[in-house]
Parts: sequence; C-alpha cells; structure tokens
Amino acid sequence: MTTVRTTLDHAPEAPPVAGTARALAGLAGVVSLGLAAASVTDSSVVAGDWVRAALVAFWAGAALVLARRGSERLGLVVGGAAVAGGACAATATLADLDALHAVASAIIPAAALHLELVMPDGSLARPGLRSLAITGYVCAAAIGVWLAIADRAPSVAGVAAGVVLALLIGLPAAHQTYLRSAGMARQRLQLVGCAVAVIVEVALVVAALHLLVDWPSYAAEVAAAATALVPLALAAGTSARMSRRVDRVLVHTVSATGVTAVVVVVYLVIVIGLGRSPDDAERRLLVLSMLAAAVAAVAYVPTRERLAESANRLVYGERHPPDEVLRTWGSRLSRSIPMDELLLQLAESLRKVLVLRRAEIWTGTAGRLELTVSVPDRTAPPLVLGPEEQPVVTRAGVTGNVWLEIWLPPLLEGRDRAQLRVAPVSHSGELLGLLVIERGTDDDRFTEEDDRVLTELARQVGLALHNVQLDSALQESLENLKRANDDLQASRARIVATGDAERRKIERNLHDGAQQHLVALAVNLRLAKDMLGDDPESAREMLDALGDAVKDTIQELRDLAHGIYPPLLMDSGLNEALRAAATRSPLAVGVDSAVGRHPSEVEAAVYFCCLEALQNAGKHAPEATVHIKVEEADGLLRFAVADDGPGFDVGAATAGHGYVNMSDRLGAIGGSVEWRSAPGEGATVAGQVPV
Repeated sequence: MTTVRTTLDHAPEAPPVAGTARALAGLAGVVSLGLAAASVTDSSVVAGDWVRAALVAFWAGAALVLARRGSERLGLVVGGAAVAGGACAATATLADLDALHAVASAIIPAAALHLELVMPDGSLARPGLRSLAITGYVCAAAIGVWLAIADRAPSVAGVAAGVVLALLIGLPAAHQTYLRSAGMARQRLQLVGCAVAVIVEVALVVAALHLLVDWPSYAAEVAAAATALVPLALAAGTSARMSRRVDRVLVHTVSATGVTAVVVVVYLVIVIGLGRSPDDAERRLLVLSMLAAAVAAVAYVPTRERLAESANRLVYGERHPPDEVLRTWGSRLSRSIPMDELLLQLAESLRKVLVLRRAEIWTGTAGRLELTVSVPDRTAPPLVLGPEEQPVVTRAGVTGNVWLEIWLPPLLEGRDRAQLRVAPVSHSGELLGLLVIERGTDDDRFTEEDDRVLTELARQVGLALHNVQLDSALQESLENLKRANDDLQASRARIVATGDAERRKIERNLHDGAQQHLVALAVNLRLAKDMLGDDPESAREMLDALGDAVKDTIQELRDLAHGIYPPLLMDSGLNEALRAAATRSPLAVGVDSAVGRHPSEVEAAVYFCCLEALQNAGKHAPEATVHIKVEEADGLLRFAVADDGPGFDVGAATAGHGYVNMSDRLGAIGGSVEWRSAPGEGATVAGQVPV
C-alpha cells in the first residue's frame, strides 16, 4: 500500500521539450516582472508609465499561468512578448538606453503578430506561418535599428498603430485557424475574441467621449489599460469551467461592439456636421444623448419583444399572430411525438390561431386522400384524384372556393356558407395530403399573411410526412431483412439436418442391403470351395446362384448410387436423366426438355425438384397423367411439372416437407418454386433458377 501511495503522489515527469519550454516561460515571466518593477522605480514616472508596468505584469502573470497549466509553448511566446514589453517600459524611464528602447518598442508589433499566429496552442503548424512570423521579426528589428541609428524615440501612438497593423496582417491566418479548430481550442480563441471585442468597444467609447466632451483626460492610457483583458483571457482559457458557454458571450459582445460603433460614428458625423467644437452646454447635452442612445441599444431587444406582444394583443385581441403556428409546429417536430398526435395538435393550433370554423388535414398517396384529422371532428369519404387532377393539385398554391369547384368539388360538399383555403402538402412532386381551413362567410376574410403561413406550413408538413414514409419504408426493409435472415438460418438448419438424415439413410441401406448380400456371398463362396472336392455338381449349382446374387448386389448398389446422384445426370445431362426417371415412374409421364448442359448444382436442383413433384403426383394422383417441361429463356432455367389429378389446397401443401425441400434446394442457388393448384383442377409445380 505504501508503494502505491508513493507512486500516486508523484506527478509523471514532463517530456524534456515541454519541461524546457515551461522553464523558459517561467523565466521570461519572472524577468518581465522585474523589468516592470524597474520601470516604476524612478520618482518621475507618470500615469502612462504605471499603465505600461501594469500591462507587463499582466502579461508576465499570464505566461506563468500558461506554463504551469500545460500550455508551455504558448506560455513561452507570451513570456517573450512580456519581456519585450518590460524592456520597452524599463528603457523608457532609465537614462542612456534610448537605442535599446527603440529596438524593444519596434519588437512589440512583431511579438503581437507572433502571438496571433500561434494561437491557441503556441505552435506554428504551417510553414507559411513560420515565414510570416520570421518576416515580422526581421522587419521589426530593421525598423528598431534604424530608429536607434537615427536617435529617434518611437511614440506610443506609433507603437499602437504598429500593433494594429500587425494584427490586421495576421488576421486571415488567425481566421483560418479558428475555422479548423474545435472543442477547447476553439473556446480559447473565443475567449480572446471576447477580450478583443471589449477592447475595441472601450476604445470607441473613450475616443468618442474624448473628442466630443474632452473626457477622460488620459484617454490613451485608459484604452491601453483595457488591453489587459487579452492576457486575462489567455490565462482563463486554461480552465475548462471558465471557457464553457463562451460562444454565446462572444456573440453578445460582438453585437454590443457593433452597436457601439454605430452610435459613435453617428455622433461623430453630427459633431463634424456642426463645423465647430461644442461648447459646455452642448457637451453636456451630447453626453446625456449618448447615454440615452446606449440605454436604448441595450433595451432594444427586450423592449421590441414586449411591444410586439402588446401590438399582437391590440391587433388580434386574444388571437396569436398568424405565424405563431409555424413556431409551435417547428418546436413540436423536435420532440418524440407520434405523427398522428402532431397532426392533431397542428389542426388545433390552426383553428385557435387563425380563428377558424374548422381545420382539416388530409393525407394519402397514389391519388387517394383520406381525412386524417378534423377539428371539430367530422367524417368524409376519401378523395380519389385521377391522373389529370393529381399534377394540377400538386402544383397548385393556396386555393379557394372557385378553384375547388373546378378541381376538387367533393371538398365543398356539406360546407354551406363557408370560405375555404386549401394548400397541397407535397414533396419532390408527390402529393402527400391537403391542409384545409374553413371560415364562415360572415367571418374575416383570409389575408395574404394567412396564405403565406399556410403555404409554409404545408411545405414543412410535406417534409415531415415524407420522412415518415422513409422511416416506414426503412422499417419494412428491416423487417423483410430480418425475415429473410430467419428463413436463411432455418433453411441452413434444415439442410444440415437433411444431410445428416441422408447420410444415416445411406449408412442404413448399405448395412441392411449391400453389406448383407456381400456377407452372404462370402459365406457361400467358402461353402462352394469346401464342396468342390466332395460334390462338384452341387458346387457348380451354388456358383451359378452366387453369380445371380452378385448381379443383385450390383443392381442394389446402382440403385443406391442412383438415389445419391444419378450417373445418367452426370454423364448425359438433364434431358436424358428426366426421360429415364419418367420411364421408371408408374404414371404416364411426358417430358418436353431440350436444354443444354449447366453446372452440376443447377442440374441437380432442377432434377430432384422434378423428381419430388413426380413422386408427390404418384402419391396423391395415381391415375393422373404428368407432363414435365424444362426450358431456358431470359437468363433463367424454368421447369414445370403439371398433372391432371384432383388437385389440392396450396396453403396446406406449402407447409409440408416437399415444398420446404424444394424451396431450400432452389433457394441455395438463387432460385424459387411455386405451387399452383385448386381442388378438381390438377396441380402444377413450377420453379426457376438463374443461369
């Protein structure tokens, strides 16, 4: 037990590459934290310096979290970016480091591009991405060296513009990575997307407020501080619990950012249209109006839903809007509800939502439609459509009384003072049913919206009925396949049992027949040998008798072999074998067969089936005349054994061993057998085999 506990208490060793990356990421985080602390040691630091130091600390913390939680490669890249930012922050406040500050500042956009390309796992999987990242670093280094030589310090705005440009360059590659990602990797990217959307929204709001009302005073610092959301999102992406449901958050965040951008652009256009800077009173009014616009944007969706409900109650009273039935039908389809129940609920919803006198649903196929559902309930005879009416009804849209008088007059029977609307339910040109709605002539007229809803509803019902047909056909196919499999297993079992029985029969016949004859021959031969010396005459007589016994034994062996596989069938084919069988039969048998040779299993199956039918005729119709016909046509070898006997009940006969034996024998080679008979009309056993 102690050994097991010790084993479990120790974590598995990390691979060497992962361990190295983790160590380097941790080192980069610690170094960047030190650089951030060094950047604020001077007493002359300003707000911007504190923001830079805080940002470096956030990025360093993200690198440490990523390295600790199994994202070593991404943590290494984040740590490198933090080191570059820390170097930039430290050299900005320390004297005599202007050249290093210029190079570090130029590296930051390249580090941003690198980070964008390696998301979400820290690897540059494609060669093109590696080339783009290397190019970014080379260009950044060249720009930094040029700035250092020229003794020019890059501005914060210039660095920010470089970062934005680098991110725009890498955006197509990042988008492709997002499309190919899934699961936890996609959730990490969505978290970063949420952070970027919030940063953009904050930047838009801060820029608009600063331009319009000159607030806040440190607009650039506030916008820069918002970028701390990116390292926070990277760190949060290591937690599956925090990444859950981030997709919906991303959708709402992007929507809010878009609304914010619209509001900001509108207000900027208005201010630019004034042609001057707003005074204090106008600034106060602009702030209040921007706040009102933001509140209106946030409250738009719930307010619209409430207003739509109130408008529906005002316009329709207690009724629902006509398209309500479409929404309820779609939600019901997603549940496991039988189709009959679904159609009944649909008719009830139609009657309630559209305020109908009656709603009916007719279903059927092949030009015959029956009233499946009626609310309130009523009965009606089926609708039978002729070949000319079916395509017209199928292609018709929503129709009314005048059209029905011409093409479907039975629908108008018994509907006094009624206005109807009928929509055909079809799929792929096949008429599957009708939707029929009815109002009184004194009720409201049907509107275009009612017709639109009925048309869309008929399309959806057609698709549902078509799926039900496919499901029924699939279930029927499965049942047929199951029955065929059961028949095949039973047939195999019968074939095995029949084979065992035949082997036992052959063994019994050999033991009781030929073997006994041979034993008697051996005994008599010894007696004849003993009698040769004493009584030669009696010995000769015994030898003559032995000759006759040998002939009888040979004949018995031939008869036995003939029952197994007739030698004549093997040597001369089906025609001669059937004629020989006809001559041996006690019945009057005629044979009409002139087919060529076929594989032995085909000839044996046809021969033994004909023999079985001939034996059945001799058993049940001893006075009958039998005719055997064998022919070959259309790739099939057909046979028929017909007699003029008293006939029999086919239903009872097909349950006997004879029919089962024939079916098994022919089914084994893809053939089939059929028995045709009626009392007093003779009988015919017919079959066919593919050749």
